[in-house]
Amino acid sequence: MRANTPGIGCAPPDLRTISRQFDRLAERYDQHAALQQEVGRRLLERCGFNRLPPQRILDLGCATGGAAEALKRMFRQAQVIGVDLAPSMLARLRRRSGLLRPLRGVCADIAALPFASGSVDLLFANLVHLWSPNPAAVLDEYRRVLRPDGMLLFTTLGPGTFRELREAWASVDPQVLLPHFPDLLEVGDALVAAGFREPVMDMEQITLHYPSLEALAGELEATATALLIPGWERWRAEKLRLEAAFSSHLVGTRFPLGYEVVYGTAFGPREGQPRRTAGGDVVTFSVDSLLKSRPMG
Repeated sequence: MRANTPGIGCAPPDLRTISRQFDRLAERYDQHAALQQEVGRRLLERCGFNRLPPQRILDLGCATGGAAEALKRMFRQAQVIGVDLAPSMLARLRRRSGLLRPLRGVCADIAALPFASGSVDLLFANLVHLWSPNPAAVLDEYRRVLRPDGMLLFTTLGPGTFRELREAWASVDPQVLLPHFPDLLEVGDALVAAGFREPVMDMEQITLHYPSLEALAGELEATATALLIPGWERWRAEKLRLEAAFSSHLVGTRFPLGYEVVYGTAFGPREGQPRRTAGGDVVTFSVDSLLKSRPMG
């Protein structure tokens, strides 16, 4: 699956650009990330489906660590690690850490996690997959670090996202192309192809309303979401035309922006199931399972 083909996400900017932008936004991110926070809360409600008492949890793309903090409250005995590309985001996560509820931050790419194979019980990934240039590598890495029967919980965006903005830009400047996000079935197929077991997918539509186009644009920029829209910087020059193109979507005087949120749950494969890699299939067994399989003599 190439970076620009359907999967868990679409082709975003390069990782260095993403890291720099989120670094700049860390101080004010929480004031604008209403969607990310609300979707994260809804994803946290699904943690009860896990089959193993988690000992190690990764909050992938943790931002300032709100979900990591909530996960630590839910699973007090677990080690909770926030993973993010932006050092400034991780600095804010560490401020949430305390003696009784310690949190650890790791700066890393979700497609190259610095953790041993089979060392994680729960992967929590809220709206992070759309930032990866290689969705297939991300899923393969998730499978590598996840223990057998460990749980992957994630959200991503579906094709109904940005419908109002997509239609407005199409009439103003067709060269501004909003990203393609995969649908629910494509995401489920990608999970199965990566070897995950029992994927369960569902979706919902969430629409935010803004008092002005400036407020809508400001929130997209303050959460770095505007990085996903090549040519977005033209919006100021086209403001009057965009407002006119948005008129058919207005709710009263407010500007709506819809997000199709896709939720996914899946479990890691049992021991012995091959994992595809660039160098061929890899089969992993724990030492305990090998000892148990030795003939008695």
